[in-house]
Amino acid sequence: MKEYKYTINGKKYEVTIGDIEENIANVKVNGEDYKVEMEKQQEPEKKKVVVRPVAKPVAAAPAASQNSASKINTANAIKAPLPGVVTEIKVAVGDTVKSGDTVVVLEAMKMANNLDAEKDGKVTAILVQPGESVMEDTPLVIVE
Repeated sequence: MKEYKYTINGKKYEVTIGDIEENIANVKVNGEDYKVEMEKQQEPEKKKVVVRPVAKPVAAAPAASQNSASKINTANAIKAPLPGVVTEIKVAVGDTVKSGDTVVVLEAMKMANNLDAEKDGKVTAILVQPGESVMEDTPLVIVE
């Protein structure tokens, strides 16, 4: 139990704060009992963890063998310039792109970064999916 003495506008108050059950406090002011309802504190919002599967390469030609993914020439790939999360892929396999066309949007350090084609060509493979985390120099899209 806590006791306080206040003077407000020349009038004296003796306040005793008793038990607090959930959000109701038993308060006595100058010998008179009151039940004081306090606002409940908001609980902080809990963030959810989302686990996404690792993306498989998508080749332009239908591939029946397991070796097709290893035959993709990543020398012509548009690569991630820094670690981030792929938020959007703006092309599809078979699309023709010109130098400067936005191919992938990568979120890094809370900023969206447009990754553009460095040369004219045809998209032959997409190696990532939206929502996938990538590291620096990860091949994203193959343009030949």
